Amino acid sequence: MKVILKESVSGLGKTGDVIDVADGYARNYLVPKNIAVVATKGTLKEWDLRRATLVKKEAKDRTEAEAIAAGLNNKEVKVEAKAGEEGKLYGSVTSKEIAAAIEKQLKTEVDKKKIELAQPIKEVGDHPVTVKLFPGVDTTVIVKVVGSKEE
Repeated sequence: MKVILKESVSGLGKTGDVIDVADGYARNYLVPKNIAVVATKGTLKEWDLRRATLVKKEAKDRTEAEAIAAGLNNKEVKVEAKAGEEGKLYGSVTSKEIAAAIEKQLKTEVDKKKIELAQPIKEVGDHPVTVKLFPGVDTTVIVKVVGSKEE
């Protein structure tokens, strides 16, 4: 079944793409969740008209993401966590904590879903973290984990 994506889906395509998917996947998941619409002559014509607007919006979003990336590139963010004697953390530092630290210290709002942790941060020290702001626009933030003693 041919469908038009209303939003980007990793592994399928980006907003406005016409893709061919299994009938059940389209009927039971994509269409009910309002992620895609069935591609008919009418919807194809409508999306051709919307495509120019989408291209402008995507260019604007990319420009904003590049500006944010330039402001965040190799900046240092301090995160405090409870740690033991040898610098091992009780638990780990999450992307939510990193996003909150970036917002508080660098005055830049970043969605926690855009922060990629290769592995959980479980030690005190400096850790480079990738922030994927937009497809093709990535930056690195240095997360400085400082241990605090448990009282």
